Amino acid sequence: MEIYVYWFLLALLLVGLEIATGTFYLLVIAVALAVGGAAAALGVSLVWQFVFSAVTGVTGIVMLRRWKSGHASNTPDVGLDIGLPVKVIKWNDNGSARVFYRGAEWDAELESADTPHEGTLYIKAVQGSGLVLTHNKQ
Repeated sequence: MEIYVYWFLLALLLVGLEIATGTFYLLVIAVALAVGGAAAALGVSLVWQFVFSAVTGVTGIVMLRRWKSGHASNTPDVGLDIGLPVKVIKWNDNGSARVFYRGAEWDAELESADTPHEGTLYIKAVQGSGLVLTHNKQ
């Protein structure tokens, strides 16, 4: 088999892996391998095939990183837990609580000291592995 076939087979393999991951980095490397394959199909020497492939890969990665840093998500990280009710198991002396939610016990604190302890409490925020509770449904 000709060398360009190997270049293109490796590129196709990486495209398949990219479909599974969705990061675009493997796609950039696959394009770089395809450039190396195109150079091989044109009869360029092996050293220049690697050079063209490497330059394409490095350039693509740099461009991808710049594009990703310029398109940072401006949407807030809205959790699916916000606004859902919890069952208070126990109140601690310091005002925090132990609550039952999603089949497990969680540490929780009230959003403010004047939040009533009775009635249904709802999740206002998730901070680390703890919950912030409010009396008002969000």
